Amino acid sequence: MRTGVPGLPTPHPLIEQLPAVYLEQDFLRRFLSALDDVLAPVLLTIDNLPAHLDPRSAPEDFLAWLAQWVAVEPHEDSPVERRRETVRGAVARHARRGTAGGLADAVRLETGTEPEITESGGTAWSTASHTALPGRARPWVTVRVGERPGRTIDRVRLEELIDAEVPAHVGYTLEIVPPAGGTGGGAQ
Repeated sequence: MRTGVPGLPTPHPLIEQLPAVYLEQDFLRRFLSALDDVLAPVLLTIDNLPAHLDPRSAPEDFLAWLAQWVAVEPHEDSPVERRRETVRGAVARHARRGTAGGLADAVRLETGTEPEITESGGTAWSTASHTALPGRARPWVTVRVGERPGRTIDRVRLEELIDAEVPAHVGYTLEIVPPAGGTGGGAQ
């Protein structure tokens, strides 16, 4: 949460905004100094507003608020840099949502590894009638993710992500491949 900074100087002292005739009045100087103490954090926030609105430099507590603005929910236990990247690329990912590329981006961001995605659908065109349609009748996506040595993938968290990313009518299979020569999250 934003808090005051004790002793924060104001960049624009109010006493300097007055005509010279008032500069020698002690009461006015003390009164305006108290107002400067109150206004300094406000002016600092306004001066730094662009930095607050940029996910790369926003304070951590403000980052959660920015995430709400772009309709993403980064996990609170994720490293701060991953949360920043989630917020920063949210609008572009929303444009690709529901596509294999959008799903790959989301899984890559969550796991740090390149997923292999296989879809059941396809498109084709033909000048002949009664041409067979590509793909399968039931829409399905298979997501295969390889674990890296020393870093396991949280299956439940990844399933929640895939549930949110694939269209509601599309089923999916998640396969987590353990690292070569090691044990890991297992495949399904």
